[in-house]
Amino acid sequence: MVPSLDPAQSRVLVVDDDEDIRELIIAQLLRDGHEVVGVGTVADIRPALAERPADLIVLDLNLPDGDGLNLCRELRAQGITIGVIMVTARDSAIDRVLGLELGADDYLTKPFEPRELVARVRNLLRRTRDEASNKSRNARTATFGGWRLDLVQRRLVAPDDRLVMLSSAEFRLLSRFTEAPNVVLTREELLPERAATVTFDRSIDLQISRLRQKMASVPGGDALILTVRNEGYVLASDVTYA
Repeated sequence: MVPSLDPAQSRVLVVDDDEDIRELIIAQLLRDGHEVVGVGTVADIRPALAERPADLIVLDLNLPDGDGLNLCRELRAQGITIGVIMVTARDSAIDRVLGLELGADDYLTKPFEPRELVARVRNLLRRTRDEASNKSRNARTATFGGWRLDLVQRRLVAPDDRLVMLSSAEFRLLSRFTEAPNVVLTREELLPERAATVTFDRSIDLQISRLRQKMASVPGGDALILTVRNEGYVLASDVTYA
């Protein structure tokens, strides 16, 4: 589903068992013009989605009857591509990376500034809308250094034709690199939706490290993404599209 251009037509499902936090988030999103529904348990999520599909879920990691990580993984396993912003009190880069690898599109650590959440919601809705629109118009494959990134099926094929599984976060990073080959990209450019905080967030370093490890299965694959000290990262290869 492509999110609506008009925020007033975008439906956001807020899942948090803390009623005060849930109501605060709902109030901020309503003020921004979204249609918002709030629930407090995993059991309430599917009925809410069945009643009317949502464009985005703001999902608390810890719920009384389940874990947000497992729920996110189940949604992705079922092919549900709805945008997910994970909200967590766990201030660990590993936990955040795990959430992204299991299918979350973004995350916020509690406590957070409500206006930042609103900005993240708007950015994710815009990004998923644009990605869906571009895919429908320009189905293509990006080839670099013998590797093929299928931009439609969101998968990476090694030079030996072996399929390399990518998390949602890894696919987005690699897609961004292929859009600007041989150009040093800052953390802000790699993750524009988190530009305000990504400079101090080391989880992107872990994501790139894991991406390199997967590509290292082919000799020289881990050398395609280089670190440029104090500047960012670069895909050291030309890219062709088909």
